[in-house]
Amino acid sequence: MATQPHPVHPVPDTTPDAVPARPPRPARRRLLVPVLVAVLLTQMAVAMVTTAVRQTPTIDEPVYVAAAAGYLHEHRVRLNPEHPPLGKLVVAVGVALARPHVDASFTGTQEAAGRHLLYESGNDPWRLMLWARLPVIALTLLFGLVVFAFTRDLAGPVPALTALALYAFSPDVVAHGSLATLDVPAAGFLLTSVWLLWRARDGSARRCLPLAGAALGAALATKMSTLPAVPVLAALAALSVCARRPRDARRALAAAGVVTVTAVAVVWATYLVVDPRLRWEPGTTHVPVVRGLHGQLVRMLPFPEAYRDGMRIQFGLENRSWEGFLFGHRYSGARWYYLPVALVVKTPLGMLALWTAGAVAMAGMRRLRPAAPYVLVPAAVLLASAMTGARDLGTRYAVFLPMFLAVAAGCVLTVRRRWAPVVVGALTVFVAVSSLRTYPCYLPYSNEAFGGPARTHLRLHDSNVDWGQDLGRLADRLHTRYRGERVWLVYKGSGVPAYYGIEASDPRRVPPGQVHGLLVVSDSAVAEARDGLAVLLRSSRPVDEVGDSITLYRR
Repeated sequence: MATQPHPVHPVPDTTPDAVPARPPRPARRRLLVPVLVAVLLTQMAVAMVTTAVRQTPTIDEPVYVAAAAGYLHEHRVRLNPEHPPLGKLVVAVGVALARPHVDASFTGTQEAAGRHLLYESGNDPWRLMLWARLPVIALTLLFGLVVFAFTRDLAGPVPALTALALYAFSPDVVAHGSLATLDVPAAGFLLTSVWLLWRARDGSARRCLPLAGAALGAALATKMSTLPAVPVLAALAALSVCARRPRDARRALAAAGVVTVTAVAVVWATYLVVDPRLRWEPGTTHVPVVRGLHGQLVRMLPFPEAYRDGMRIQFGLENRSWEGFLFGHRYSGARWYYLPVALVVKTPLGMLALWTAGAVAMAGMRRLRPAAPYVLVPAAVLLASAMTGARDLGTRYAVFLPMFLAVAAGCVLTVRRRWAPVVVGALTVFVAVSSLRTYPCYLPYSNEAFGGPARTHLRLHDSNVDWGQDLGRLADRLHTRYRGERVWLVYKGSGVPAYYGIEASDPRRVPPGQVHGLLVVSDSAVAEARDGLAVLLRSSRPVDEVGDSITLYRR
């Protein structure tokens, strides 16, 4: 019988110049996902930081920064009680690192306190505002990871990357995530809570439910407008337990209780961090008397007295008549359809399409339907609540939508159609291009169907367009193009024009016939123009614009 030859095994090349073998393809794919996540978050970080560096204080920011400085130096809640402390404690991290000089003897209003801290206490407002904004920027980036993780749990890594891309290129998220304000932190904490409630379905309820309650408490301790989400998230906690034990009502109620009690504890802990003695005196802040059902609800809230008084102040603000502006029409009060219309104007067209497709996919696909109550219901309840508000001042009141609906939009890739990846990819690229074209002026963004950022002021006002952010850019423009000219200025914002070298007079204090030269008007002031200013604008010729938020006229 013939003998079989022995098998020959290749000898590995051990010479120093040997080329290492390529990693297996699945390993390369696993590496690709974190690399793409890092790329998306890095571009978002660059966009937010470079935007923050160049923007002067918006209307709300000085108040929050002054309140944060007060927490650090006085250890008590005094300024801005209408908003709970947690978001301002986040800002306080940056304020502490900036180490500003704080005048503890100042006793003016919260708006005056913000102006005094930034411009009258020997501090550099550029440096202080950048430090105050950086913690919010960091938090916004972390919420991007939540968007990615939530979508990956629902649909896998590729849909998760799509959701993260939509989040990272959202003009509203970039605009408000780069400011020392409260809207993005509150929305991000809510999204985090909902994601943890979803994860509690897989048997990790003992770990995830308390964390979800803590995230919900963080949202409540940042903005009171998140209160309508409490019963929704409590119900979702019960639903998560019922997913494994459908008939265990006792465990379901216990899950809802754990989330609710933990959230309440976090609110109390936030106030205790600011002031362990829980001192509270309204001082110069007027706390209105709230009667009826609202008054009873406020008294029933299991929160510190400062929180309940803050709610009373909020109800007082809701009872005021605010100026609205929509598609060239100025009005008093609020319109229920304002937010949906404003969102259509200020959301990239590709994003609107993907949001719609994602909502339909979640409601219609058997695989995704269990997640629909977690993604769609909280967003719908919060939007309905925001639509009933009295202040038509911006899409920032619905900044939770780009977060929740990014998750839904990413899940469109689970649709088993050949065209789905191509269409989703093309729309995502369209979103990215539209967002990048508005850099670095994200606040006045509007999509291509409405003429882009240069025409947003014709349809919307306030934080949709002009929130006082371009005073520094205006100073540069006047210095380079209009040096030596007589300037008349109507500025709506919290900045101090003289600090930036702007020497100007108020045209509303003299007869229109005396106003000659360069008339500079914030676009929000243009939208609200009446009487003398309206006469001046009708007889002036626009010649320039700054940041798509300030218009220069020639007289």
